Amino acid sequence: MRRDNESTVSEFILLGLPIRPEDQGMYSALFLAMYLTTVLGNLLIILLIRLDSHLHTPMYFFLSHLAFTDISFSSVTAPKMLMNMLTHSQSISYAGCVSQVYFFLSFADLDSFLLTSMAYDRYVAICHPLHYTTIMSQSLCVLLVVVSWVLSSANALVHTLLLARLSHFRDNTIPHYFCDLSALLKLSSSDTTINELVILPLGTLVITLPFICILVSYGYIGATILRTPSIKGICKALSTCGSHLSVVCLYYGAIIGLYLVPSSNSINDKDVIVAVLYTVVTPMLNPFIYSLRNHDIKGAVRNIISRRVCP
Repeated sequence: MRRDNESTVSEFILLGLPIRPEDQGMYSALFLAMYLTTVLGNLLIILLIRLDSHLHTPMYFFLSHLAFTDISFSSVTAPKMLMNMLTHSQSISYAGCVSQVYFFLSFADLDSFLLTSMAYDRYVAICHPLHYTTIMSQSLCVLLVVVSWVLSSANALVHTLLLARLSHFRDNTIPHYFCDLSALLKLSSSDTTINELVILPLGTLVITLPFICILVSYGYIGATILRTPSIKGICKALSTCGSHLSVVCLYYGAIIGLYLVPSSNSINDKDVIVAVLYTVVTPMLNPFIYSLRNHDIKGAVRNIISRRVCP
């Protein structure tokens, strides 16, 4: 029998960031600048890889897809957050909320798979350099990206369909700045047993297993370097893997901080702040990490500028 406090909802209320009303203008300007930096920085990475033939390699092929994913991932939450802050409107439609859940999960999982593909690329480059061009063929690179897209979309679709079957909610107020899956499950008065059962195995598939693969890849890389220790070899390995390793630490560090560090059952300020870290800050920092620590990217910038100045 349906209880009186259970109801279907047509929209949700996003409480947003834990910011005082008088500070909304300052923070909205800050987040707008960060979002524009994310879009422009990652678009620059994509453009450089497309224009410079020296960057038409497997590593930069994966990097261009990672840059596109970062733009998309940030665009799932940041524009709506900024709109709510500027208009002082906190509502989001039910369809918009479910769509946000789907695209958020899809691009978050895609990030994980692409980082794993890049780790495998670095493993082959350092541990099997003589067979690199044979192993990392164009067909394999395309296959890895296609499989990443398929698995990410399938995982997000499963969670979204299971979420859509939950028709009754005790409340429509979400203590977050976007439609977080865990927050919606806590608000539902429907039976969420199936939803909770699939979270662990699918989470293992799209987050834990790729992370283990990355650790194994770097384990082999470290063992290869130690077998022939030299300053030149270590510097080359750091130059080759440093940028990727920094991005991996940012991405998985935020996830570990959010999901593995104990917190209360309810959504608290720590969860919201960590979510800002991996939805806004990390996608913004990735282009800087790959630009400042990568000689090829800086060389591509110099080549394009020199061609424009001295055609």
